[in-house]
Formats: sequence, structure tokens, C-alpha cells
Amino acid sequence: MDNQEHHIAFGPIPSRRLGQSLGINHIPAKTCSYACRYCQVGPTTHRSVEPREFFPPEEILRAVSEHLRKVRESGGHVDYLSFVPDGEPTLDSRLGESIRALRPLGIPIAVITNATLLWREEVRARLAEADLVSVKVDTVDEGAWRRVDRPHGALSLPVILQGIRDFARTFHGKLYSDTMLIAGVNDDEGRVTATADFLAEIHPHTAYLAVPVRPTAASAVRGADAAALARARAIFLERLPRAEVLAGHETQDFAHSGDARSDLLAITAVHPMREVAVRRLLAEDHSDWGLVETLLAEGALEVLERDGLRFYRRRLPR
Repeated sequence: MDNQEHHIAFGPIPSRRLGQSLGINHIPAKTCSYACRYCQVGPTTHRSVEPREFFPPEEILRAVSEHLRKVRESGGHVDYLSFVPDGEPTLDSRLGESIRALRPLGIPIAVITNATLLWREEVRARLAEADLVSVKVDTVDEGAWRRVDRPHGALSLPVILQGIRDFARTFHGKLYSDTMLIAGVNDDEGRVTATADFLAEIHPHTAYLAVPVRPTAASAVRGADAAALARARAIFLERLPRAEVLAGHETQDFAHSGDARSDLLAITAVHPMREVAVRRLLAEDHSDWGLVETLLAEGALEVLERDGLRFYRRRLPR
């Protein structure tokens, strides 16, 4: 994605965890410490574990403020400002500064992280600026971790888990956890129990269980079936006060700013949209399907299918 077409602010998108979440995409596609088989954004093109600056905090504040103004003028509202980018948000060395820069907007701030860099004290300090943090813990089994998350070679699972413990011990905001269950890899009783035992150590407000519902980076990936999901939730609830399953599609109520091209490219860069959601967004932005056809012809958008449903996703640079 070239810099001119990178949209820092997008949405809001409907979230069961965060309500109407205005997304902040502050990491260019696709820079991450993982290359998760189930990633909805697509294959990781730049695997990294070294934080650096991507966009200055003042640019992030400017983009979010302007987008927030458009959303409010269109009659929308925002419950959270959420750092949920194309890659791993803690790879931004100025994440803490950006969170502080957004404080005057008066909206709670969330960060959705894969937690791979929380073993670094400076990363924990940056993340501690947020009001809500969701940490990814797909498994605590080394073999399953490598198969599901496909980590950068410099990463160590025991070190990552200790970093999560250290962060949870001192974080004063709301902590969530997120576990993606992949059939035949990390959804068996033994591995799920071990994951739940670890999560009980960090006391998340809510532990979320999920399966892929959108097109994934690896086409053969399938989520745990309904029976395995129910069993996993029961195991989690034996050890944790709250465990919820996120297995369905979101509503089609994506917020709009009035600029259909910008809205569509910004949202689909991070969040592939079903065709019904795209059509509704176009209608709200007073546009038509011709825009989608143009973006497909330009190579800015691509079509994918999963379980008989058609999705539209921003095409990543190859």
C-alpha cells in the first residue's frame, strides 16, 4: 500500500467488544511479528520484531480528528479509538506518544496486540497508556504456536508469555484476551485447558474465543467446529469469570464519512467486508457499485470467497 493511499483512520466498525470502534491503522501493510495462518488482512510481507517510527503522533491525531469530525457530521458516534492496524501495533516505537496525543479527544483508547513484544519493558510502558488492551494467546503449546501463528524466528513463546504476565500485573486498564481456535491444531481439550490455565494467571476481564469467519492468509485454515467451541468455552469458564465466543459475522452497520472510496479502502485494508456490507456502505455514502468495479479494475481491491460468501479486501502490495 503506497503512502498516499494509506488511510490512518477508518470506520467506525461495529465491535462486540468495543461498540462503535474508530480504527487507527498506524502500521503499513503488512508489517508484523507473526504470519498467522488465519489472518484476515493477508500474508505478512515484512516480518519484524524491532519497533520503529511509522507515522508521527501529530499526523495520527490530525487524521483521527478529521475522520471523527466527518463521522459526527454524518450522525455517527464513536465508543473507542482502537489501534488495530494492518500489522502489530506495538511495532510502533511512538505508540505511547500517539495515545497521549489522542487524549484530548475524550474517547477511550484501545489497542489490539498479539503481545509478542511485551517482554520488552519499553513496549509495556507504551501500551500501559491505553484504557483497554486485548492480548492474543492462541495457545501455550510450542508446536501449535508455530503452526498457527508462524512467528518471527527471534521470538520465544515462554518469553512472550512471561511478558504478558508482567504486563497484566501492572496494567491499570481493562485487559481482554483473544484466542483463535483452529481445527486440529489448538482446539483439543489438552491444549485448550493449558491455554485457559495460563489466562487464569493474568485475570482478563473477558477471555474471547474465536474462529475465522473471513478469508484467511492460508486458504486451507478451518476453525474449530461448534462442539469444540462449546467445549473450549466450558473449559475456560471453569477457570475464568467470563468467556465469550466470537464466531458470527458483524452487523452491516459500518459507519461512513461521506467519501465512499476512502471509506471502502480504509475499512477493507484491515477488515474484509461482505458484499452486503459493501452495498450498504455505498448507499450510505451516496455512491454505487461502479466504484467497486473501478477499484477492482485498478487493482486496489480484490474479491475473495469463504463458505459461500463473497468478501472484498484491500489488495496488499506483493
